[in-house]
Amino acid sequence: PSTFKRARTTGEETLQTQSIQKDLADILEDLTADWDTSHDEAIGPDTKLIGDLHFESIDVVQLLPDLEAHYGRRALPCEELCMKDGQYVDEVTVGQMVDFLAQHLN
Repeated sequence: PSTFKRARTTGEETLQTQSIQKDLADILEDLTADWDTSHDEAIGPDTKLIGDLHFESIDVVQLLPDLEAHYGRRALPCEELCMKDGQYVDEVTVGQMVDFLAQHLN
Protein backbone atom coordinates (compact mmCIF):
# COMPACT_ATOMS: atom_id res chain seq x y z
CA PRO A 1 0.00 0.00 0.00
CA SER A 2 2.77 2.53 0.74
CA THR A 3 4.25 2.10 -2.74
CA PHE A 4 0.79 2.65 -4.21
CA LYS A 5 0.59 6.08 -2.53
CA ARG A 6 4.12 6.96 -3.69
CA ALA A 7 3.03 6.81 -7.34
CA ARG A 8 0.36 9.45 -6.73
CA THR A 9 2.46 12.60 -6.60
CA THR A 10 0.89 14.68 -9.36
CA GLY A 11 -2.54 14.94 -10.92
CA GLU A 12 -1.25 13.42 -14.15
CA GLU A 13 0.32 10.47 -12.34
CA THR A 14 -2.87 9.99 -10.33
CA LEU A 15 -4.90 9.85 -13.53
CA GLN A 16 -2.44 7.41 -15.10
CA THR A 17 -2.42 5.29 -11.94
CA GLN A 18 -6.23 5.21 -11.85
CA SER A 19 -6.35 4.26 -15.53
CA ILE A 20 -3.83 1.46 -15.03
CA GLN A 21 -5.69 0.20 -11.97
CA LYS A 22 -8.97 0.10 -13.91
CA ASP A 23 -7.33 -1.66 -16.87
CA LEU A 24 -5.66 -4.17 -14.58
CA ALA A 25 -8.87 -4.84 -12.63
CA ASP A 26 -10.73 -5.43 -15.92
CA ILE A 27 -8.02 -7.80 -17.17
CA LEU A 28 -7.97 -9.71 -13.88
CA GLU A 29 -11.77 -9.96 -13.81
CA ASP A 30 -11.75 -11.34 -17.37
CA LEU A 31 -9.03 -13.86 -16.49
CA THR A 32 -10.74 -15.08 -13.35
CA ALA A 33 -14.37 -14.95 -14.56
CA ASP A 34 -14.54 -18.71 -15.12
CA TRP A 35 -12.51 -19.67 -12.06
CA ASP A 36 -14.20 -21.06 -8.98
CA THR A 37 -13.01 -18.47 -6.48
CA SER A 38 -14.58 -17.14 -3.33
CA HIS A 39 -13.39 -13.57 -4.00
CA ASP A 40 -16.55 -11.52 -4.46
CA GLU A 41 -15.14 -8.09 -3.63
CA ALA A 42 -14.12 -5.49 -6.17
CA ILE A 43 -10.50 -5.81 -7.27
CA GLY A 44 -8.50 -2.99 -5.69
CA PRO A 45 -4.93 -2.06 -4.73
CA ASP A 46 -4.84 -4.45 -1.76
CA THR A 47 -6.17 -7.45 -3.71
CA LYS A 48 -3.62 -10.28 -3.64
CA LEU A 49 -3.16 -12.27 -6.83
CA ILE A 50 -2.42 -15.54 -5.07
CA GLY A 51 -4.21 -15.13 -1.73
CA ASP A 52 -7.40 -13.49 -2.98
CA LEU A 53 -7.69 -14.38 -6.67
CA HIS A 54 -6.17 -17.86 -6.31
CA PHE A 55 -3.55 -17.35 -9.01
CA GLU A 56 -1.03 -20.12 -9.53
CA SER A 57 2.52 -19.17 -10.49
CA ILE A 58 1.78 -20.07 -14.12
CA ASP A 59 -1.13 -17.60 -14.09
CA VAL A 60 1.21 -14.80 -13.02
CA VAL A 61 3.65 -15.83 -15.75
CA GLN A 62 0.83 -15.65 -18.32
CA LEU A 63 -0.50 -12.34 -17.01
CA LEU A 64 2.72 -10.48 -17.70
CA PRO A 65 2.75 -11.04 -21.50
CA ASP A 66 -0.97 -10.21 -21.54
CA LEU A 67 -0.13 -6.86 -19.92
CA GLU A 68 2.70 -6.26 -22.38
CA ALA A 69 0.30 -6.90 -25.26
CA HIS A 70 -2.42 -4.72 -23.73
CA TYR A 71 -0.07 -1.76 -23.33
CA GLY A 72 1.90 -2.39 -26.52
CA ARG A 73 5.15 -2.75 -24.60
CA ARG A 74 7.70 -5.51 -24.77
CA ALA A 75 10.27 -6.76 -22.33
CA LEU A 76 8.94 -5.20 -19.14
CA PRO A 77 11.46 -6.03 -16.39
CA CYS A 78 9.11 -8.47 -14.68
CA GLU A 79 11.84 -9.71 -12.36
CA GLU A 80 11.51 -6.38 -10.52
CA LEU A 81 7.94 -7.33 -9.67
CA CYS A 82 8.33 -11.06 -9.10
CA MET A 83 11.71 -11.26 -7.39
CA LYS A 84 13.28 -9.69 -4.32
CA ASP A 85 16.84 -10.34 -3.18
CA GLY A 86 17.21 -13.11 -5.76
CA GLN A 87 14.14 -15.01 -4.54
CA TYR A 88 10.65 -15.19 -6.00
CA VAL A 89 8.11 -13.28 -3.93
CA ASP A 90 5.26 -15.17 -2.28
CA GLU A 91 2.60 -12.62 -3.18
CA VAL A 92 1.94 -9.66 -5.47
CA THR A 93 -0.85 -7.16 -4.91
CA VAL A 94 -2.74 -5.21 -7.53
CA GLY A 95 -1.27 -2.02 -6.05
CA GLN A 96 2.26 -3.33 -6.55
CA MET A 97 1.44 -4.19 -10.15
CA VAL A 98 -0.07 -0.74 -10.74
CA ASP A 99 3.08 0.92 -9.34
CA PHE A 100 5.28 -1.32 -11.47
CA LEU A 101 3.30 -0.55 -14.63
CA ALA A 102 3.12 3.19 -13.92
CA GLN A 103 6.89 3.27 -13.48
CA HIS A 104 7.68 1.31 -16.65
CA LEU A 105 5.02 2.65 -19.01
CA ASN A 106 6.31 6.23 -18.81
